[in-house]
Amino acid sequence: MVRRIIQIEREKCSGCGLCAAACHEGAIGMVNGRAELMRDDYCDGLGDCLPVCPTGAISFVEREAAAYDEAAVLANKRAQTAGCPGSRAHRIERTETETGVVPAVHSQLRQWPVQIKLVPVKAPYFDGANLLVAADCTAYAYGNFHQEFIRGKVTLIGCPKLDEGDYTEKLTEIIRNNEIKSLTVVRMEVPCCGGIERAAVTALKNSEKFIPWQVVTISTDGRIINE
Repeated sequence: MVRRIIQIEREKCSGCGLCAAACHEGAIGMVNGRAELMRDDYCDGLGDCLPVCPTGAISFVEREAAAYDEAAVLANKRAQTAGCPGSRAHRIERTETETGVVPAVHSQLRQWPVQIKLVPVKAPYFDGANLLVAADCTAYAYGNFHQEFIRGKVTLIGCPKLDEGDYTEKLTEIIRNNEIKSLTVVRMEVPCCGGIERAAVTALKNSEKFIPWQVVTISTDGRIINE
């Protein structure tokens, strides 16, 4: 049937994720940092997503599309409720002491999510941020990781050996589209961890921005072996 349905121009999408959050039917998802219409039969054609898009990437079209399936939408909502809602992006506020220091016993994490594949390309917490890109094993190997590395930074983690695909494009877009102040890469000494270093350094070069950066390597027994 021909009906009114949304279309998303990928080139205009900033990856903010606001449209996906506004779509109560779950028709929109984030794929490789960009919004996509996941299923025609989930889109009711009412356009709650249109007014929240900051770049005008979403519009209505008339085209051949599957009819809106309310039963399928409700079933999907029940499944989502039972699952993990952990990909919702949000800032974490930390209470500081009179000296202006967050107590050491507290987590220093200041945003969620942290997985490279889950973070939006553009988010308010990226503006003016010191960016930490870390192999996920580093936080387990190095005992004081929160205080020495996460503190005061926006943290992105990943495993180049276990995750599918390459982080370079996503990290390039994050650095290019936000006012990042510095980049710190923390990796393990094992060879496969070189993938996260290469992705981050290549992303910085591809972004054509000149910001301070460093790479720190952690040994498997929990020592900093270069800085």
